[in-house]
Amino acid sequence: MTGPLVSIITVCHNSIKTVSETIQSVHSQIYPNIEYIIIDGASTDGTLELINSFPKGIAKFISEPDSGMYEAINKGIRLATGDIVGILNSDDLFFDNDVIGRIAEAFVHWEIDAVYGDVQFVKDSDSTKVVRYYSSRNFHPGRFRYGFMPAHPTFYVRRELFEKFGYYREDYSIAADFELLLRFILLNKIRCKYLKGPMVFMRTGGISNRSVMSNLILNKEIIRASRENGMRTNYFNIYSKYFLKIFEFMPKLNQSVQNPDNWQR
Repeated sequence: MTGPLVSIITVCHNSIKTVSETIQSVHSQIYPNIEYIIIDGASTDGTLELINSFPKGIAKFISEPDSGMYEAINKGIRLATGDIVGILNSDDLFFDNDVIGRIAEAFVHWEIDAVYGDVQFVKDSDSTKVVRYYSSRNFHPGRFRYGFMPAHPTFYVRRELFEKFGYYREDYSIAADFELLLRFILLNKIRCKYLKGPMVFMRTGGISNRSVMSNLILNKEIIRASRENGMRTNYFNIYSKYFLKIFEFMPKLNQSVQNPDNWQR
């Protein structure tokens, strides 16, 4: 039996240093029913030529100017035809070659709308060096109030829900992923399932992790997203999350708690 079609969207802009490894990560997936979409923001560093050098395995590829990452993601979602949609950014990698297979299997076996799992943050220069472990295991909707959310790179959701509940808010600069997850999970109560273990390697230095100023903007937008979706919180709640984040920088401790006897890269 053929499983559900899974659309994977990669957005990129001047990503020549990392996008090849991301594409290869998608192509290494053993699950056969994948639609791979790449949305490029008019790169000028050779990214286009690199992407075009892949002879197959990319279903749709467009390159044109956009207003930012979230507009590009929305373009990809609107192009997608899969039953399930997820995002793999141009500097991220799948944890192993069966991530999409496990995601598809979950949708077959359970009556769910979305899945999410864990992320391992790795060094920019060496994707084998884990520096931080972000677990979604203990997430519940009440944790949105403290600025927590499931690991967004692991969030795979039925495509029809974007048409029903809306797309990523393009008027957010950093926290549109938080706003969408809040809107889908807390406000509209979609059915989610946590898949144990890491699903994605994510390089450090992303848009929300670059500077103190980026974190200030992020938290301001989290407050805004909470207000616009009817959830009460405050800055004290939001900033209290940084105490718990200390434990994310202890990968061995996190992994031992998860008991990952059969995890392999």
